Amino acid sequence: MSGMKFLTVFLVVAAAAAAVVVGAGKFPAAGVLSLERIFPVNGKVEMEEIRGRDKARHARMLQSFAGGIVDFPVIGSSDPYLVGLYFTKVRLGTPPREYNVQIDTGSDILWVTCSACDDCPRTSGLGVELNFYNAASSSTATPISCEDQVCTSIVQTASAECSTETNQCGYTFQYGDGSGTTGHYVADLLYFDTVLGTSLIANSSAPIVFGCSTSESGDLMKTDRAIDGIFGFGQQGLSVISQLSSRGITPKVFSHCLKGEGNGGGILVLGEILDPRIVYSPLVPSQAHYNVYLQSIAVNGQLVPVDPSVFATTGNRGTIVDSGTTLSYIAPEAYDPFVNAIAAAVSPSARPTISREKPCFLVSSSIAEIFPPVSLNFDGGASMALRPADYLVHMGFVEGAAMWCIGFEKQPQGVTILGDLVLKDKIIVYDLARQRIGWADHDCSSSVNVSITSGKGEFINAGQLSVNGASGSALFNLQHKRTSALLLLLVLMIGSPFST
Repeated sequence: MSGMKFLTVFLVVAAAAAAVVVGAGKFPAAGVLSLERIFPVNGKVEMEEIRGRDKARHARMLQSFAGGIVDFPVIGSSDPYLVGLYFTKVRLGTPPREYNVQIDTGSDILWVTCSACDDCPRTSGLGVELNFYNAASSSTATPISCEDQVCTSIVQTASAECSTETNQCGYTFQYGDGSGTTGHYVADLLYFDTVLGTSLIANSSAPIVFGCSTSESGDLMKTDRAIDGIFGFGQQGLSVISQLSSRGITPKVFSHCLKGEGNGGGILVLGEILDPRIVYSPLVPSQAHYNVYLQSIAVNGQLVPVDPSVFATTGNRGTIVDSGTTLSYIAPEAYDPFVNAIAAAVSPSARPTISREKPCFLVSSSIAEIFPPVSLNFDGGASMALRPADYLVHMGFVEGAAMWCIGFEKQPQGVTILGDLVLKDKIIVYDLARQRIGWADHDCSSSVNVSITSGKGEFINAGQLSVNGASGSALFNLQHKRTSALLLLLVLMIGSPFST
């Protein structure tokens, strides 16, 4: 159907151009343009010759492509008893297939499950169909060999390992929850929607390197939350944001707004969400993760008695922003003082109890009326305000009273991790170009302003992404369930920088 629309647009433009020429008296009103084939009708043409011609054309198109912002749908929620994760959809290969992948700012690589993974889950409790990537079924797939420059560069960062038997550039990842995956790298097309201006949304594609996993372990094997893979948004060179921004296809910044209530959802965009309420704090330089300078915690306006060095980035310690973590974790030296401060603030309105070794409270009224506000204070004078729903988890009812438990877990290794429990219902901006993170409270079912940049750090103008269907000349309808139709389809094929 889209092909018919594209053809119609082409004919209209061609007819308009012909009318101008006729008016100038250059050609008769009725005329026929002769077309000649590049390849003969009956002649045999090697596939490599066709691909070579296409790549040359794609390279020319890339030279005139100024870049724009890229948006992805968001599904899932932070509630550990509903979904407990946020995921998005990516389209890979030719013809493109859709894969559901977890949004994870705590890792770097995009990987999807390979068709060769025999023991991987076949069904998911999340109600999504699981798809398996097969490079043999994609006409644009290219395996990454051990000799490939991409492989030799990432081997130095311990993100790759080479198999002399298969000559495949492979990887093995271990995650903080004990799960892991093993596979090999491949280059193929990623399809996405690009906002190029105040009224243009393009159906675009670009070649990227990603992982094809042939083995999984730990929680990745559980069918209740099985997913097609993980979408790493880290800072390293092989993350999708790094690959696209290095070629000027997207800005070197991405943002998300994860809706916490109801069915969840939200907004994920490769671009900078603009809001005058956003406050920024610098990133700790030269770190593998998004480490920030957490300086103190306040409960009800009073500082919790914790030495600031507990949150400092030294060795294995530090404070990390990670959308791939459902709850949040805090260094052991800060855990007990934090919990004690909350317990003191709610007494006697809430009855303390213990459930599954977690400190909990039984309440008979709204937690917003009983529990105190909490603020996380960062370098640069930036504070993140937490509502009770941002540090408590509802665990059911006991004797007619609602039981709410502390959603922060004690982290024995001394790392403080700010997960979805804290990040939800906030605009979060990861500004890699300026090495800072920003945030502001926001209803993630409402509209956001997004800067459209050239990918080189200059601001061109601003458009608006919306989830509420509002109107306006500079308004883009981006619904977290992706129900709005695209205004215009423009097919951009971009040549591969990975091929020789």
